[in-house]
Amino acid sequence: MKISALLTSAGINIGLCVLFLSLYSVLRKQPANVRVYFGRRIAEENERLRGAFILERFVPSTGWIVKALQCTEEEILAAAGLDAVVFNRILVFSIRIFSLAALLCVFGILPLNYFGKDIKHVRIPSESLDIFTIGNVEVKSRWLWVHCVALYIVCGVACILLYIEYKHIARLRLLHLTSATPNPSHFTILVRGIPKTAKESCSDVVDNFFTKYHSSSYLFHQVVYKVGKVQKIMTGAQKAYTKFKHFTDETVDQGCRTITYRCCLCGTSSNSFKLLNTECEQNRGKTGNESSLKLDDEECTAAFVFFKTRYAALVASEILQTSNPMKWVANLAPEPEDVYWSNLWLPYKQLWIRHIVTLIGSIVFMFVFVIPVTFIQGLSQLELLQQRLPFLRGILKKKYMTQLVTGYLPSVILQIFLYMVAPIMMRFSTVELPTSHSERKRSACCKVLYFTVWNIFFVNVLSGTILSQLNVLSSPKDIPIQLARAVPGQVNIFFCL
Repeated sequence: MKISALLTSAGINIGLCVLFLSLYSVLRKQPANVRVYFGRRIAEENERLRGAFILERFVPSTGWIVKALQCTEEEILAAAGLDAVVFNRILVFSIRIFSLAALLCVFGILPLNYFGKDIKHVRIPSESLDIFTIGNVEVKSRWLWVHCVALYIVCGVACILLYIEYKHIARLRLLHLTSATPNPSHFTILVRGIPKTAKESCSDVVDNFFTKYHSSSYLFHQVVYKVGKVQKIMTGAQKAYTKFKHFTDETVDQGCRTITYRCCLCGTSSNSFKLLNTECEQNRGKTGNESSLKLDDEECTAAFVFFKTRYAALVASEILQTSNPMKWVANLAPEPEDVYWSNLWLPYKQLWIRHIVTLIGSIVFMFVFVIPVTFIQGLSQLELLQQRLPFLRGILKKKYMTQLVTGYLPSVILQIFLYMVAPIMMRFSTVELPTSHSERKRSACCKVLYFTVWNIFFVNVLSGTILSQLNVLSSPKDIPIQLARAVPGQVNIFFCL
């Protein structure tokens, strides 16, 4: 990739950002969107602007960006909560690290790499990005210590900033917990893997266990029942069937005269009471022999246990209740609106099996995703692409097509493929039996992070290296040397991303 292709990609991305910011600036000022971009209170205050035509509404403005930058952390905490503050601190931390790395690289690393070898340079827009990598530095150069110093500086500053951010966020978290109103979930633990017995119900087993081992702090409990949507429909049908089965003609007033109704379509008359009595007479002898349906909800091997103090609930959630790690598994209960109810009735012993299946599925998906990543890496290597696809040589001779294909197209295709990663990882996380929606999202985020590190970094580098260095297979001893020479040349894709 050449510098001109990189500048083309950067120009397209900057143009799209300006376009989207301008659209947001215009749409947020339209009266019809006031309730979307603002709250109900602000929408009521701006009700007077609905019928007026103001030219300012159709002109993009940047005043909202200035106001957003001037917003203090206390205002963000009061308006959006602690999560918004943490997200904002993460963005600030990333900007600080990027700014430091940009200064070191622009004024220290790039000049060193550019003049690393005594070669004839052309105009910078026509230069290849390989000229600015460490691959352009001579072997055993005395200036390699500059790269090491830059790495140590970035790593050291990153560790210091991480410590400062962690300390600040921990203080905010502690302040949030101490100032927040008591929540029932703070006094509750979720117990799974409750052993069932034929003599006692699950509720009695839980009550006896915690009365025996946590008698001083145990308050009460609530067993989880299997009442999903299908279970509710089945329960309603069972109740209706039972009422109909036990319905006899004795419930009908015998003194009531026969009423005949005539159908409007076919003209046939019918007597609903007589038909009902006939059916009841046929089923009267069967009701005494058949056993009644059990309408009680099915108990699950999970229960919410409540304690008198938060300390007792925390202790009960951290200690091992029994020697068997698959029974009486206790964790702090999630908040009521965060509970993932459909997973609570599944047996806890399936947890390790589901973890293994999810791990295998994630690994298989990572390897399947190598195919589009390898194709994208080929787009950034124009010469290799022309060799593999000769019919593209005529198209790629045009300068603007070359810059578009090598500079912008790989990032667009990669982003399109990455859109399906998050939903698939969310499905994998659901199979792992999470007990809360937040736990499922956190697991999915970790999978997406590992997936991104593996596929976007290692597979990109290794796929391009293997494609361009297939001859090293004949001499396995030279593989480390060939990789050291080829890996710096695979950074093109990261510039366009």
